[in-house]
Amino acid sequence: MTYDLGGKVVLVTGAAGERGIGRAIALRLAQDGADVVVNDVTDAPLGDWGGLPAVVAEIEAMGRASLGVVGSIADAADVKRLLAVTLDCFGRLDILINNAGAPAGADRRPIVELAESEWMRVHEVNAKGTFLMSQAGARHMIERGGGGRIINIASLAGRMGIARYGAYCASKFAVVGLTQVLALELGEHNITVNAICPGLTDTERLSGMASGLKPEGTTTESYRQQLIGENLAITPLGRIAQPQDVARSAAFLASDEADFLTGQSISVSGGAWMA
Repeated sequence: MTYDLGGKVVLVTGAAGERGIGRAIALRLAQDGADVVVNDVTDAPLGDWGGLPAVVAEIEAMGRASLGVVGSIADAADVKRLLAVTLDCFGRLDILINNAGAPAGADRRPIVELAESEWMRVHEVNAKGTFLMSQAGARHMIERGGGGRIINIASLAGRMGIARYGAYCASKFAVVGLTQVLALELGEHNITVNAICPGLTDTERLSGMASGLKPEGTTTESYRQQLIGENLAITPLGRIAQPQDVARSAAFLASDEADFLTGQSISVSGGAWMA
């Protein structure tokens, strides 16, 4: 099913990865007719993949306007510039997708072993960055009038604790809480705010998770496969999530079909989490 997003301007953060959720959402919303600004911390190629410029080219090949903007969502000056460039180019922002997240790595430790610097690194992007982007986007939407959409990419780890994910869980719980507060505060302006909580998803980040969690003497790839196997064992639908699964949910929340949904945290996990 497709939705009519013609005339809408979307901003997706963390969109440079070839197998990432951000790219999948950007392409899906462009398919539904939106013009899309994509952001990441670099526009350099990512291995054999062309990175942010490649995503822009894909969107333009679909007949939609696009713009790639480099910047960190954890930096208030970068956030201000990102919104200013979007408005200079398109004149408005209708849909904000807060997808950018801190790379997994040395934060995947028991709390008693977790370095303060790793805790801060994760929260700078996941919690502070989502706050800064939401604040900037909401201010514009209020001033412009006419409503809007803010969609935060949280995680199942924002709804349940997972051992060795302390910094990540706390940051994603913060995103879920922020989503609810924003929904309460922005409803009078016809701005809906919802979160998507994916389970384990087959993206580049999965290798980073495996690298940070694997026991000594275990390869990253073998532990990646172990993570997938463990996830399959608890997932009724019997497969790991793909970025497109998250993108379809984002497309629905961005559409008029979801105009009476706000403050929700929607699990996209194949049934691994049902509460």
